[in-house]
Amino acid sequence: MDGEPGTRLRSAAGRGVLAATVLASGMAMLDSTVVNVALPHMGRDLNADLAGLQWTVSGYTLTLAALILLGGSLGDRYGRRKVFLIGVVWFAVASALCGIAPNIGVLVAARLLQGVGGALLTPGSLALIQATYHPDDRGAAIGAWSGLGGVSTAIGPFVGGWLVDAASWRYVFYLNLPLAAVVVGMALRYVPESRDPDAPRRFDVAGAVLGAVGLAGLTYALVAAPDQGASVLVLGAAAAGVAALVLFVVVERRETAPMLPPSLFRSRTFTVVNAATFLIYAAIGGLFFFLVVDLQVVAGYSALWAGVSMLPFTVVMLIGSTPAGALAARIGPRPQLVIGPLVSAAGILLLLRVGPDANYLLDVLPGVLVIAVGMTMLVAPLTATVLGAVPANHSGVASGVNNAVARAAGLLAVAALPLVAGLSGTAYEHADAFNSGFRVAMLCCAGCCVAAALLSAVLLPRRPRARRLERKVACEMCPPVERPEVTAAQPRTPSASQ
Repeated sequence: MDGEPGTRLRSAAGRGVLAATVLASGMAMLDSTVVNVALPHMGRDLNADLAGLQWTVSGYTLTLAALILLGGSLGDRYGRRKVFLIGVVWFAVASALCGIAPNIGVLVAARLLQGVGGALLTPGSLALIQATYHPDDRGAAIGAWSGLGGVSTAIGPFVGGWLVDAASWRYVFYLNLPLAAVVVGMALRYVPESRDPDAPRRFDVAGAVLGAVGLAGLTYALVAAPDQGASVLVLGAAAAGVAALVLFVVVERRETAPMLPPSLFRSRTFTVVNAATFLIYAAIGGLFFFLVVDLQVVAGYSALWAGVSMLPFTVVMLIGSTPAGALAARIGPRPQLVIGPLVSAAGILLLLRVGPDANYLLDVLPGVLVIAVGMTMLVAPLTATVLGAVPANHSGVASGVNNAVARAAGLLAVAALPLVAGLSGTAYEHADAFNSGFRVAMLCCAGCCVAAALLSAVLLPRRPRARRLERKVACEMCPPVERPEVTAAQPRTPSASQ
């Protein structure tokens, strides 16, 4: 970095850096939590079918998952503040395009662009804290960032539901514009520039492109299959996606500075935990996509009430994650990585009771609370095990890989589950059809959690050696939240899987 970090948290500059990074990450968090709530309204307003709604969610996740590791590398090389600001402005412009979208095609294109902005902005938020603050204040700054970010997560569904009901779904995206303006102003005034002088001069562009093409091909095939069947276009997209991912592996094995180092997967623990991460976050991604739509289309909830119904999940995560992380440090992560997914599966099965005129206290809340308890048990140990499975100097890239795996899992789950559930066209407008598909999807999500538990039980060592993490790692692990990860230049800062 350009110099030894020395900004104190209690100084005006320290408060300014914290405000800029919290607002920036909060902007992405709000966007991620409110879009699902607005989906039925978007569909009706833009005359979109279910595939269009899937792409509204998946388009953002696709570019974010494919480019987020590259975004962190760009910040290290060209300046973290510079790339962070470009990401914020890019995100804001794309949000404005989302808000004025006249049809579903333009909205999906704008969401793809929004994901690019997120890939530039997200890694910079936590990296700027690491690079700016005095070492004595760094832990407190990370803790404040985590806690305030959790507040953004908690209020997101409420704000989104209120905006949709009181005004329009378009204001969900317009909300980002004033937030971005404040972030830019504060970053220019308070955030110093920093970079890694040892960062590689060449970037793994081929890997990023192949990863994006592979995920895009598979996503398109899965989304289009319910309407088009085994058409030439669907089969061609699937084949192109698989071929691109195979080439991605080949390129990463030969690349001198790969964005996904194959050597990490020589660790059985690292490989197993990432496989479990994929299964768990596929379940959670599918759950949140289906549940908020089902509550509105089938149970008759308003957008506001559907959003608020998820609030207990976030509250339990915020309260319980730190104790869960401390417990894992004492007994080892394996018990929680086995029990947590099983508890989450039980909660998902409880949601099978959701149907027409579902009572929130009896039919919705119990399942949401049980899922929250299960996820609280497992997310902090999950990150601890990922980071502890690799040498300390690779912890940044390891957390980034785990983050990308989690995002890719959510992307493919949203694409695949409607196909498995037999939903297509305008099924989301018909309560009986959607509720039937919802039940199939919940069974699949519960099955993913059970598979993750079995994987951990069979293949994880009873007490894998892991480095001790900072206490606040648990607060950075809420799955529905857009969370920054740190590149290899910041080896001791924890990051999230989300």
